[in-house]
Amino acid sequence: MKANQRLLRYFIELTSHKQLSRFIGLFTKTRVSRWLIPWYVKTYSIRTQDLAKPLYTYRSLNEFFVRRLKDGLRPIDQGASALVSPVDATVTGIGRIHDHETIFVKGQNYRLEELLQHSPVNPKYKQGFFLVLYLSPADYHRIHTPVSGSIMGKNHLPGKNYPVNNFGLRNMRKVLSRNERLITSMQHRYGLITIVKVGAMNVSSIKYSDPFQQHFTRGDELAYFEFGSTVVLLMENSRFDFRKGLGLGSKVLVGEAIGYWGKKDGD
Repeated sequence: MKANQRLLRYFIELTSHKQLSRFIGLFTKTRVSRWLIPWYVKTYSIRTQDLAKPLYTYRSLNEFFVRRLKDGLRPIDQGASALVSPVDATVTGIGRIHDHETIFVKGQNYRLEELLQHSPVNPKYKQGFFLVLYLSPADYHRIHTPVSGSIMGKNHLPGKNYPVNNFGLRNMRKVLSRNERLITSMQHRYGLITIVKVGAMNVSSIKYSDPFQQHFTRGDELAYFEFGSTVVLLMENSRFDFRKGLGLGSKVLVGEAIGYWGKKDGD
C-alpha cells in the first residue's frame, strides 16, 4: 500500500467511530442542513424531475437523502422466476459462494459467519450465489424486496462506519463484516435469500420502513439507508443464473431482473 493510501486508511480509522456518525447524523436532520440540498443536487447530478415531491419541500438534508421517487418510475419485473434488484446501485461483487462458505470481494475473502455473525448460516448457501451492490451518494437510497416471500429472521449488528466504496473495499480490512449491518432472511418460492444491508462512513443508519411487516410482494419497500451504503444478497445453491451481461461495474435499478431461477420465463 502506498504512503498516501496508508495515511488515508489511518485517518478513516480515526473518524469511523459511532460518536462522530451520531453528530453528523444529528446535523443532517436540522433545518439548517436544508441549505445544502441545492449543492448536493448539483454535486451529484441528481434528477430532480424524478422526485416524489418538489425540491423546496424537503426540510433537511437527511429528508432529501431518503427521498422517494415518483410512482411507476421503477417498474418491477413480473417474470415469476426473476430475482430483481432491491436498490439503485453498482455491482462491486458477484459470483459463487465457495465450498468453505466464503465470498471474494475486491481482493478479500469474507466468511459467511463473519458477515452474518449470530444469524444462522444456511448450509444451502455453500456453492450458492452472492451479489454486492454499492449505493453511491447520488443513488436513491430506499431498499426494496428482491423476491415475494415472508421474513424468517432479522438481526441488527452494531459496528464501525468505514467507507464501502472502491477504496474502502480494497484497502480497509473486511469492511463488509466490520460495519454496522441490518440482516433480513426471507423465504420465497425458490428457497431462502438473505439481504445484508451494510452501513457506511459518517452516517451509518439503516431502518426498516415498517418493522412489523412480515409478508412482502416483490418490489415492496423494505428499508432505507441514511447516507452511504451497500447491500449484499446471498442465495441458495439451486438452478439459478445471473442475468446475461451482469458483472463488476454494472449499474442496476430497483425492480429490474438481475437473475433467474430455472429457465428465464418464456425460454
